[in-house]
Amino acid sequence: MMGNTLRFLPAFVAMRQLLVEGYVGEMQVCDVRVYGPSLLDQSYGWTCEELMGGGGLHTVGSTIIDLLSYLTGARAHRVHGLLRTFVQQNGLIRGIRRVTSDDFCFFQMLMGGTGSSSSGVCCTVTLNFNMPGSFVHEVMVVGSTGRLVARGTELYGQRNGSKGEELLLGDSGWVGPEVKEMPLPHLRGLSSMVKALRQSFQAHEERRSWARGPVATATTFEDGLYVQTVVEAVKRSSCSGEWECVEIMSQEPDPNHNLCEALQRNKN
Repeated sequence: MMGNTLRFLPAFVAMRQLLVEGYVGEMQVCDVRVYGPSLLDQSYGWTCEELMGGGGLHTVGSTIIDLLSYLTGARAHRVHGLLRTFVQQNGLIRGIRRVTSDDFCFFQMLMGGTGSSSSGVCCTVTLNFNMPGSFVHEVMVVGSTGRLVARGTELYGQRNGSKGEELLLGDSGWVGPEVKEMPLPHLRGLSSMVKALRQSFQAHEERRSWARGPVATATTFEDGLYVQTVVEAVKRSSCSGEWECVEIMSQEPDPNHNLCEALQRNKN
């Protein structure tokens, strides 16, 4: 299993159950906004380098891609994206070193359906990490009969024709330690995932094996491969300016791909 903790956040567990029960009717649109402070470390490191997995798309966007697949039960087949690095140097990262990882990312995904079919779910995701002192984490699913919105760790819903939103799941309060580097939705999701793992091993007296039930919804390796495939398609789209198809890898990749890419970039 992969460590994508948002699947275990109670708000998203409840949201998925309500979607399955038909709260919003036929799913049409997903809209995600994540705003927050810089993801860069205090010194130059992997978070500064796009090729080393740094940036909003890799670190946060990947979890959102997985979450949307979990909520909708569908996978993206076409994507379009834009990545920007607005802060290339700062007071601690300067001189010959520059940041190449993105601090702003916007991408769209067509999920479910195939080809030019009008069926499926349209998703938009905006990630902006140029907002110090604030954090916004909002996931909205709009359907034919209503909508569900997860703001932070709370879940709201509104059916078509009703006067306003209703609180479906409140924030019970976080009693654990504060971790400045981890936003509350991810922190609570991690806590819930660890509890599920504990229950999984406690199901067997000797704890030499584990029960699938408590972690049945966890991200699998195949899910992780799909997520990385979408991430790479978004990056290609940002370079080409066009919609890109999501094609899951079926054979071993070239081990020198990243090296060749870096050499080509330096040549240009």
